[in-house]
Amino acid sequence: MNAKQIAAEHAVRYIQNGMTIGIGTGSTSVFAIEEIGKRVQEGLSIKAVASSTRSEELAKNAGIKLVAFSEIKTIDLYIDGADEVDAELNLIKGGGGALLREKIIAFNSKEFIVIVDSTKLVQQLGKFHLPVEVVPFAVELTIQQLQKLGCTTAIRRTNGNLFVTDNGNFIIDCDFKQIAKPEELQYVINAIPGVVEHGLFPNPMVNRVVVGYENGKIQIIKHN
Repeated sequence: MNAKQIAAEHAVRYIQNGMTIGIGTGSTSVFAIEEIGKRVQEGLSIKAVASSTRSEELAKNAGIKLVAFSEIKTIDLYIDGADEVDAELNLIKGGGGALLREKIIAFNSKEFIVIVDSTKLVQQLGKFHLPVEVVPFAVELTIQQLQKLGCTTAIRRTNGNLFVTDNGNFIIDCDFKQIAKPEELQYVINAIPGVVEHGLFPNPMVNRVVVGYENGKIQIIKHN
């Protein structure tokens, strides 16, 4: 069985009639979108906002009703994946390049459910390179400031071309090896002019993590 699909299908069970939900981006979120679409076909009535143009397209194809952010006051539930989850439920996100929009939706949601397979669980963040979204202007200077924090950096490319986010920005993938204090690092990165947002999603932004295993097992991790 596909562990990501198992986690996604379980998380979708938390969606109730009348909710306004947030739809995430990435390979795990694709499974969630498919499952939400099935439930909508079965009669589930919801409104949705998406964290990327790609997810918007998938949601429309699945028959999910999308609304403009100007039409909503709050988001009841946001379901999205993560690249790493540590023991304190801090996250690294942004492998799909939608970290800014994902964080905006997560911050404005009543509940944020993270769906992952078991390989994403770590004791300490950092093996997955931390994505940082930056403006193109003077990007070389911004990269130099990031490197002063003790990381090595690589500007993200796709098929040899610079990766450009839905917001028209670049992604710098930062290798810190280990991130011992994500709550402190986030403030230092945000203080650098040119940085738009980073992929650290600190505790307590997450309400629960749904972990899927290949054997079909589900694990729910919540704050103590």
